[in-house]
Amino acid sequence: MSRFYQMSVEVSGHDSAKVVQIQEAAEGEWPFDDWFDSGENLTASGQANLSGGEGEEEFAERLSMAIWQANCGYCRVSVDATYLEDLPYETYELDESDYARLIQGKHDQDAGDTQDENHVDR
Repeated sequence: MSRFYQMSVEVSGHDSAKVVQIQEAAEGEWPFDDWFDSGENLTASGQANLSGGEGEEEFAERLSMAIWQANCGYCRVSVDATYLEDLPYETYELDESDYARLIQGKHDQDAGDTQDENHVDR
């Protein structure tokens, strides 16, 4: 079974001379793009599928091992895994009375009441 994820990685405490090797090793494990190197932290994210029954923790271990090997030693590797197939969301459905209210300019910009009868949490 394949599951769609956004993976973000942050690497710190790494050898600054090994940035290219770390990026290449990470990209060998996941399609990371848009790398940002602040000098202290190296970050990237990318979307793809976890498959073959691999879980999030197993992926983090596999990615960390690749980065540690590229770094030729330990560095801090933090992985944020976001499962994208079943994210919570909110649905708003406005009716004709809302149309009339909004068209007439009676909409209160400060009204952020999500308990409105037209608000549905998912």
